[in-house]
Amino acid sequence: MSACRLMRAISVREFGAPSVLRLTELPVPQPGPGQVLIRVHACGVNPVETYIRAGTYPRKPPLPYTPGTDVAGVVDSVGEGVTAVKAGERVFTTATESGGYAEFSVAAEQCVHRLPDALHFTQGAAIGVPYFTAYRALVHKAHTQPGETVLIHGASGGVGVAACQLSRALGLRVLGTAGTPEGMKLALNNGAHLAFNHREEGYTHKIMEATEGQGVDVILEMLSNVNLSKDLQMVAYGGRVAVIGCRGSIEINPRDTMAKESCIMGVALFFATPAESRQCAALLLAGGEAGWLRPVVGSQVPLDQAPQAHHDIIQCPGAAGKIVLTM
Repeated sequence: MSACRLMRAISVREFGAPSVLRLTELPVPQPGPGQVLIRVHACGVNPVETYIRAGTYPRKPPLPYTPGTDVAGVVDSVGEGVTAVKAGERVFTTATESGGYAEFSVAAEQCVHRLPDALHFTQGAAIGVPYFTAYRALVHKAHTQPGETVLIHGASGGVGVAACQLSRALGLRVLGTAGTPEGMKLALNNGAHLAFNHREEGYTHKIMEATEGQGVDVILEMLSNVNLSKDLQMVAYGGRVAVIGCRGSIEINPRDTMAKESCIMGVALFFATPAESRQCAALLLAGGEAGWLRPVVGSQVPLDQAPQAHHDIIQCPGAAGKIVLTM
């Protein structure tokens, strides 16, 4: 295989606005030992990628870099010692070594998983960060139990839809919020028992009514800088708030945690161990077979329009599924 193959890829040479995402030609990377080279068909866009690109995230990659962790495609070749997958197989990833906004991507073997036959590549690109984050929040952090009530704040976005499907599969009573009627419908179609519009005055009272005044056991929070104070008033005794997304600061009264002996916990997929990731992958594979794993793709954007995708994921009100780049 010649080492001089070229590919189209997004390269970031400086931190800044979405316009720093530049389409360029780069050499196709080669898989080292324990690595897999994937011909990318689609790559998911996650909010965290916009924070990294802007230079506001605690962890900054060395420049230049190619963003993207959640690719779906076909194994092109494998490095020495790889046994989990082979050339020609359909796969998705939860992380990459070389970046996913590109026609080819290298990933470590433990981050590459078989794509269930029923799903197409754009859906495969919507699995990685959203589903593994939702699973980490629900199972490894909040330790949810079947029969508990979960409130998913932002149930129509990538992580939100994943959380609805997973929560339902885990036997939870699922309440979701969204900012538009379409988003509410999306939450209901993907496992939520009830949906609420978080732009409506008094929506928190409706949630308390739905729990007969008891409150919710677990809250998955995508926009904690807006909702956290309200969340602490909505949790049941011993309730847990899992903070998944935040875009600023907020004032809370710590007394609210004492009143319910509640707990606020941060969720960062970065800290998942290989064993925890294998556990999640096993459940998702079962979900693919059982039919409840159905990633919802919102908009499909060509690779050269990556700047627009980064603008839309942060600025557009009312998420409706996952934004995916196509090659």
